[in-house]
Amino acid sequence: MTTTSVQAQRQFVYRFGSTEYNLSSRTHIMGILNVTPDSFSDGGKFFDVETAVAGARRMVDEGADFIDIGGESSRPGSEALTIDEELHRVLPVVERLARETSVPLSIDTYKARVAEAALNAGAVIVNDISALTFDAKMAATIARAGASVVLMHMKGTPKTMQQNPTYNNVTREVAQYLGEQARVAELASIRQVLIDPGIGFGKNLEHNLQLLKELKQFGRLGYPILVGASRKSFLGSILDLPVTDRMEGTSAAVTVSVLNGAHVVRVHDVREMKRVSRVADALK
Repeated sequence: MTTTSVQAQRQFVYRFGSTEYNLSSRTHIMGILNVTPDSFSDGGKFFDVETAVAGARRMVDEGADFIDIGGESSRPGSEALTIDEELHRVLPVVERLARETSVPLSIDTYKARVAEAALNAGAVIVNDISALTFDAKMAATIARAGASVVLMHMKGTPKTMQQNPTYNNVTREVAQYLGEQARVAELASIRQVLIDPGIGFGKNLEHNLQLLKELKQFGRLGYPILVGASRKSFLGSILDLPVTDRMEGTSAAVTVSVLNGAHVVRVHDVREMKRVSRVADALK
């Protein structure tokens, strides 16, 4: 049986808090809410609580199925943030959104203390760019809360990841890593796992293109696939355009992701990418 036919038969019905999604039924949209002054794409745009909450509400109105809240930039070369500062940035936003919207909330962090506080405040997903490797307490924290996890592949750290990343076969190596970390998550009793190949995280242009072209291979692992290609640098390399002018490039990357098996796309421009994904779903 081919990878494609296996994916077609598998139904990923996941419960996120009080919300149940069949992730296999269509492409789901995760809206990016960076509560940071220095993210690569929208640093400072949602840095205060009121602006962040208003931005999240707009994304919900535009069709977001999830809101992913992050307080630490993971752009190439970025420095780590203290736990206290990260909590100061994200916790008030999570608390407000948990009260004011029913859309499942994700906390974008690799720190167990931040994850625990956000989960207690109403988040139901931990989006961990380290795939449980940076903090030994993270897996147990997620399992204890009965939360879901997004496991992302990254080579190195945000500070070092773009310093000449090399692979023998990027798709095979990333898939092997994600399969191993998914087993770690399941052994820790985390019930719902999603996998993310980590576009732009320790990959050069050719690596990113190969991962998108060969995304169907990740279906063999047996988990929903999340792809975050929105406004990424590889699009700027292809188009020779700044981060503020990559809508069409993002649309192309989202389309390829959907056609090649993505279940969730993580995006900045929710309204536009919702439309793109609907057309791609129809084509698929």
